[in-house]
Amino acid sequence: MADSDKKVLVTGSAGFIGFHLSRKLLDSGYHVVGLDNLNPYYDVGLKKARLELLKPHGRFQFVKGDIQDLEALRDIFREQKITHICNLAAQAGVRHSLKDPFSYQKSNIEGFLNLLEMAREVRVTNFVYASSSSVYGKNKKNPYSVEDRVDNPISLYAATKKANELMAHAYSHLYDIPCTGLRYFTVYGPWGRPDMALFLFTDAILHNRPINVFNYGQMRRDFTYIDDIVAGTVSAIERPAPYEIFNLGNSDATSLMDFIETIESELGRKAEKNMLPMQPGDVAETSADITSSREKLGFTPQTPLKEGVRAFIAWYREYYGV
Repeated sequence: MADSDKKVLVTGSAGFIGFHLSRKLLDSGYHVVGLDNLNPYYDVGLKKARLELLKPHGRFQFVKGDIQDLEALRDIFREQKITHICNLAAQAGVRHSLKDPFSYQKSNIEGFLNLLEMAREVRVTNFVYASSSSVYGKNKKNPYSVEDRVDNPISLYAATKKANELMAHAYSHLYDIPCTGLRYFTVYGPWGRPDMALFLFTDAILHNRPINVFNYGQMRRDFTYIDDIVAGTVSAIERPAPYEIFNLGNSDATSLMDFIETIESELGRKAEKNMLPMQPGDVAETSADITSSREKLGFTPQTPLKEGVRAFIAWYREYYGV
């Protein structure tokens, strides 16, 4: 199948990863149908601005809709010859899942099941979906391996992502649908989400507000640049497998205080820090073992943290005119 014959449904196409993925697929010759409900979990203006950059592409079509609406999905699949699904639509955020648990059940469970049903009905070539490093919960072993057991989620968000992996396994087994789950590790970069640390810290420092530093700074995260995440996701889309789970992380965890220092250095100013205890549902450390991702996807993260932070800050300054 030539790239020009491939039509990928990218759900969550106005989101951070969905936008970058759609742009990469379009640049690579794919047709992309973007689906997004533009929900107000964060600034809808940012989502619309991302979409404006995708719309000029002749091979891009945007549909405003929701994966929770099975009949609307059926309409899309009837009208479009979808060959691949990449599901990035989800109610995101560990902390928000403590406030509004039912939105996670609707989007991450019901919506996901609807997409699996569509994959079954139309026999797609490949079904790729976003899982999350949060499925590892309080895993004691570092780095996290896809071989590790993930039976102890500590947030509802993580539990829904683990459920997605199990649901995909069942559909892969029952209906012979190739399914690949990607456990993303702390993705950052230009056009990033306003609820993520890099955005929150940059915004606060530039506006002379203090930043909240949880677990008194005793945190480590496997910060992974968006271009590396997209490269791994495209590779998964192009390599259908009966059932796979991959870690997509930088495989080099950074301490939270070093991360803040990198941001301060790029901004040329110091942050005022509120040192706070750990938040419910959060974990102290994430780091990815990417052995199988390297072997099977050719996944090799290229972007040093300093370079990635610099690119985000340049985007932020330009977008917000700071």
